[in-house]
Amino acid sequence: MFDVVVIGGGPAGYVAAIKSAQLGLKTACIEEYVDNKNKPTFGGTCLNVGCIPSKALLDSSHRYQEATSHLKIHGIEVGSVDLDIPAMMKRKDDIVTKLTGGISGLFAANKVTPIAGRGKVLANSKVEVTDLDGKKEVIESKNIIIATGSSPIEIGSAIFNNTNILDSTGALEIDKVPETLGVIGAGVIGLELGSVWARLGSKVTIIEAMDNFLFMADKEIAKETLKDFKKQGLDIKLGCKLTSSKSLKNSVKITYENNGSSENMEFEKLIVAVGRKPNTKDVFSEDAGISLDEKGFISVDQNCQTSIKNIWAIGDVVRGPMLAHKGSEEGIMVAERIAGKHAEMNYELVPSVIYTHPEIAWVGKNEEELKNDNIEYKVGKFPFAASGRALAVDQSVGFVKLITDAKTDTILGVHVFGPSAAEIVQQALISMEFGASAEDLGLTIFSHPTVSEALHEAALSANNQAIHIGNKK
Repeated sequence: MFDVVVIGGGPAGYVAAIKSAQLGLKTACIEEYVDNKNKPTFGGTCLNVGCIPSKALLDSSHRYQEATSHLKIHGIEVGSVDLDIPAMMKRKDDIVTKLTGGISGLFAANKVTPIAGRGKVLANSKVEVTDLDGKKEVIESKNIIIATGSSPIEIGSAIFNNTNILDSTGALEIDKVPETLGVIGAGVIGLELGSVWARLGSKVTIIEAMDNFLFMADKEIAKETLKDFKKQGLDIKLGCKLTSSKSLKNSVKITYENNGSSENMEFEKLIVAVGRKPNTKDVFSEDAGISLDEKGFISVDQNCQTSIKNIWAIGDVVRGPMLAHKGSEEGIMVAERIAGKHAEMNYELVPSVIYTHPEIAWVGKNEEELKNDNIEYKVGKFPFAASGRALAVDQSVGFVKLITDAKTDTILGVHVFGPSAAEIVQQALISMEFGASAEDLGLTIFSHPTVSEALHEAALSANNQAIHIGNKK
């Protein structure tokens, strides 16, 4: 009998398991993906085929682009630059192997029992585990945490074939630079993967069904980023819906609708990145008492508790953004609540990041949301073109935008497009967790020269006190 059994070893699940064990609970973590020695491979999509490998390729491709295009301005002349895709992929895989091994080490150190197999919740707090050979075993637990993650959405007009019509996982395994690359979906995954292969030499076309680019981001940020992506060579077609695709011997031919007319294109490879769906199929039996909402997510309360008192669900299988850090924090919250501690999550302050170059990041409310809520607000902005540090490192595109309550000056949202956007937003988030005002940030000393000074100046600008740009009249 375990105190806690976690089904799924991704960022939500493995963190929940470790925290549960640290709180003195006898804990097991079930994971169906295994390595070549039939040992569970932890880390989930994020570590194995998502966040980490994509960031590794984003960094490698950025370095290649710097070497081929941007070093001359620094007075650095280089000869021919060779591209070794297998070496690039090996680096990515080595990073993944190191980190997955690290989780296994953490499990051992914290006395978490790893179980290889597929977990399924049964009635009366039982979990059925099906191992690699199909053998079933039932284990009991006082508490169960479902953290089975998500998988790429497949659409009827472009069925994955793992050859030239690829999901996000296949896009991380391309063994040579395609001359032409099509990407369906201009969301986070589509933009990041499109950026990787565009930097390496592909002619990339991104087809997005929505008319609004990055609808979830601040409109001003979205407008500026779209302009810069087009400068980088990404051909982004908005308001275009894929209607069909045909896999040929060495290419993919697609048809899409554009303002009522039908158009054709042909690509060497096609990546479909239209979103992800929760992995809730066959995760629990019908008599387990767990319910799904209309979108296929497990129904939970604000503390990730299902309608069954001792069964919880976290991460991509429940409402909210499908983000690793959101899932991890839910895992910690649930573990602490199981241990009898008071814990909760502030879902209003979950940061979002797109790791393109420049980066895009935000936290809190944007202008449209505040308008819809009839909240009066002030805006402070500062361009990186006026930042000494940004200019010195040749990364002066973009700006910081800070939004505050017009009456209280409390910071309501921070949106950044530019260098170290993710780190700048994280600084803002810490301030927001403590209810800081723009004045508080304005009175804080920022190191000079840093790109973070742009946040300082944006805070000053919100109250017409900026030093290095003109203030509003």
